[in-house]
Amino acid sequence: MSQTTPLYDRHRDAGAKLVDFGGWQMPLHYGSQIDEHHAVRRQAGVFDVSHMTVLDVGGAGATDFLRELLANDVAKLREAGRGLYSCMLNDAGGVIDDLIVYRTGADSYRVVVNAATRDKDLAWIQGRAKNQAATIRERADAVMLAMQGPRAIELATPLLPLSLRDSVPALKQFRCCEADGWFVARTGYTGEAGLELVIDDQAAALAFWDAAVNGGFQPCGLGARDTLRLEAGLCLYGQDLDEDHTPLVSGLDWTVAWEPADRNFCGRGALTDERQAGPAQKLVGLLLEERGVMRHGQAVKAPAGEGLITSGGFSPTLGRSIALARLPAAAEGDCRVVIRNAERRARIVPPVFVRHGEIQPDLVDH
Repeated sequence: MSQTTPLYDRHRDAGAKLVDFGGWQMPLHYGSQIDEHHAVRRQAGVFDVSHMTVLDVGGAGATDFLRELLANDVAKLREAGRGLYSCMLNDAGGVIDDLIVYRTGADSYRVVVNAATRDKDLAWIQGRAKNQAATIRERADAVMLAMQGPRAIELATPLLPLSLRDSVPALKQFRCCEADGWFVARTGYTGEAGLELVIDDQAAALAFWDAAVNGGFQPCGLGARDTLRLEAGLCLYGQDLDEDHTPLVSGLDWTVAWEPADRNFCGRGALTDERQAGPAQKLVGLLLEERGVMRHGQAVKAPAGEGLITSGGFSPTLGRSIALARLPAAAEGDCRVVIRNAERRARIVPPVFVRHGEIQPDLVDH
C-alpha cells in the first residue's frame, strides 16, 4: 500500500490528481500541469517533496566515511552551512543514486537522497558504514518542501520563523542555515531560484504550507516538477542515471572530485579507466524540429551512431518537444528520432534549455 506524506489531506482537499510514485501517493497536478509549470517560471510554486529520504550522518568518522562513499568530496565543505551535489557509485562506477549533502557541523552532515531508491540506498550506505566511526539516522517524520521561482525567496521569507528571516535572503547557491527545527537550503530541481526546507514539526509545516498557498505560491505536482527539471537539463534517476552508466557518460563528470589523487572513493578505479580511454558516450540535449513528442526509450539515429532518449517531453516554455539523450561521444548536428515507427528530424544541442526563466541563447533563433 502506498505511503502518504503529512500533506496528503491538503493535496486531496485541493483536488489534486494523486498517483503512486515510488510507493508514495503524490500529487501529479492540481488541475493544470502547464499552469503550474508557468507559475514556477514566472513567480513561485511550492512542492511537497516529503517523500524524499533525509539522512543525518554524524560521528568522528563522518567526514572520512562520506569522502569514501561519494564521488564528489565533502572536504570541499570547509564549514557548516555549505552543500554539494554528488553521485554515489558502485564498484563499477555506475550510479546508485544522485544526492545532495550539506555540512551541518564539525562532524555532522545532512544527506538527501531520492524516494524511489530509499531501500537500496540505505542498504548500501549502512553496509559501507560498518566498522566506521559514523552513525546514520533517517529523519522519516520531517516534512520537506521546495519553494521555487523568481519570487520564491521574497515570498517565503516573511513566512519563516523570525530566527531565519535575516539569514535566508542572504544565502548563496548551495548554502544552508537552520534554527528551531527548520533547515533551509538554497537549492532546487527546477532551474529557478528557490529554497528547499526540512521542517521537524509537522503542525508547523502544515501551517507554513497553508500560508504559502495563501501568500502567492502555486501548489505544484510531479508533472510540473518533471517538465521544469527537463528544461533545466537536470537528470532524473532511473532514466538519465542508473547503475549501468557512469557519471562520465551522463553529463555529470563535473561532480567527480579527482583531487586529491589518494582519495579512494568507491568506483574510482572504474572511472579512471573510462576517463583514460575516453568515454564512448555523452549526454546531449535534443530539440525536435518536426511535430511529435520525444519520450524516454525512443531510438536516436545520428551520423556518428545510434543512441537512446533518456528523458523527453513537451516543453511549455519553448512550446515544442525537447529531450535528453545518450549518444556516441562524436555525435553532433542533426539526427533522427524514431517516434511511432516514423523518423523525425531533431537537432543536437547543449543539454540545458531554460535557466532562470530564459530560453538558452543558442535555441532562440531556431
